[in-house]
Order: sequence, then structure tokens, then C-alpha cells
Amino acid sequence: MNTSDVTAAIWHKSTYSNGQANCVEVASNLPGIVAVRDSKNPDGPALVFEPGDWAAFVAGVRAGDMDA
Repeated sequence: MNTSDVTAAIWHKSTYSNGQANCVEVASNLPGIVAVRDSKNPDGPALVFEPGDWAAFVAGVRAGDMDA
């Protein structure tokens, strides 16, 4: 699969978004990649990550490593 091909993505918003449009959506159903896009621009570009890199980022966020 071409890593830039996200046409089969099933996008999910965080439950913390409370239905707001200002959030990111994540698709983890694609083989070998995790795609992330801006929910305000669903037809725009998506960032693509390897699953291990995405998991490390999420773990860092949960641990507070990204807090200002």
C-alpha cells in the first residue's frame, strides 16, 4: 500500500472532542500506518506515521511529556 493512500481510512475523533470540529481525526485501520488529519479539512492532507511512532507519541502525551 502506498503510505499516502488513505482512501480506505476509517476516521475517528477523540471522545474528548465533545462533537467539536476543532480536533484531529485518526485512522488506524490501514496496514502498517496510522493517518492523522484535521477534522476541519477532511479533504485536505493527512499526516502518516508508523504505528510504533504513533504509539510512542500517544504514550508521551498521556504521560504529560508534551505539557507546556
